[in-house]
Amino acid sequence: MKAGLPLLALTLALAACAPAAKAPPVATAAPPPARPQPQRPAPVPVAPAPIKDSWTDASLTVGNWRYQISAGGPIAVFIGAGGSGEFVMSCETANGRFGLWRAGTSATPRAMTIRTETATRTFSVVQAEDTNPYLVAGIAPADPLLDAMALSKGRFAVEVEGTPALIIPSYAEVSRVIEDCR
Repeated sequence: MKAGLPLLALTLALAACAPAAKAPPVATAAPPPARPQPQRPAPVPVAPAPIKDSWTDASLTVGNWRYQISAGGPIAVFIGAGGSGEFVMSCETANGRFGLWRAGTSATPRAMTIRTETATRTFSVVQAEDTNPYLVAGIAPADPLLDAMALSKGRFAVEVEGTPALIIPSYAEVSRVIEDCR
């Protein structure tokens, strides 16, 4: 019996190496021929709703405010997700003006619209200087629009032709630069 064990082991080992028998293929019916699908027109892209109708429900622009005192007076800078100043509110103490600055450049004047809960105003903005990439509009420090920006349900919108609209939170820096200018 002991002599037969190596022979049995060898037989089992060889059997394990042999390919397994393949199952016969299952007969299947041929798929029906595909019917041509009618051509559907491509969907027409839907234009986004104008900001004037939906700005109060739109998401806030990603970023944060920073308040600082510059050589010309106090400023509040809204710094966007990319780390650059997207919108600036400045008090120009030397000339008694308040500046609204939007990042961008233009060789010709453009329109800037500020939307708040209670007021909407459009200004003509011009390039600040050749080396300064901002479009600026001047406003009197006592203008009621500034109060509306500070108190507008926690947000206001800034739109300038050719740039993305900003939906900016009305944080304390906005109120502070306005009050420091008065």
